[in-house]
Amino acid sequence: MSRTARIERTTKESSVVVELDLDGTGKAEISTGVGFYDHMLNALSKHSLIDLAVTATGDLHIDAHHTVEDVAIVIGEALRIALGDKAGIRRFGDATVPLDEALVHAVVDVSGRPYCVQTGEPEGQQYVVIGDRYIGSLTRHVLESIAHHASIGLHVRVLGGRDPHHIVEAQFKALARALRVAVEPDPRVTGIPSTKGSL
Repeated sequence: MSRTARIERTTKESSVVVELDLDGTGKAEISTGVGFYDHMLNALSKHSLIDLAVTATGDLHIDAHHTVEDVAIVIGEALRIALGDKAGIRRFGDATVPLDEALVHAVVDVSGRPYCVQTGEPEGQQYVVIGDRYIGSLTRHVLESIAHHASIGLHVRVLGGRDPHHIVEAQFKALARALRVAVEPDPRVTGIPSTKGSL
């Protein structure tokens, strides 16, 4: 069965098209108009091995917030659809990822229950502008939007870091590696990986 999804979402603030394949090779084609965000989504695709195509236009003359958040919403929705009934997957995944001085731990539960906890960013990270448009506070918005719209449990802990770029990138890479494990088919699992019988 193909574990793919394609979603289009248009509002007065943005227009977003996302295509993904959970069983890909990490191929990415990303264009959001926010250069640093494109870099992060490329990393998410590369290290999760999820093929990801994103095309977005938005009201960047105001700021990047609407475009960044709306792309994350659609990625989350696409993940949920591509996962289908979740039969045969590992369900849980975790990863601890370094990037020079930064270190991040991420845990994913493909539970059907949306929840997101992000902790540990140094004070002031939320105010930093990376590149020309990406504000540090957007990272939490992205993580929350993906988790809620994919209906997954997500914990991300920044264990250390000094450089704002590294702190954000390590979070995306840790999420990617945890997702890679969680959505991967497990040959030993038959049916839904839950005692309830559904996720």
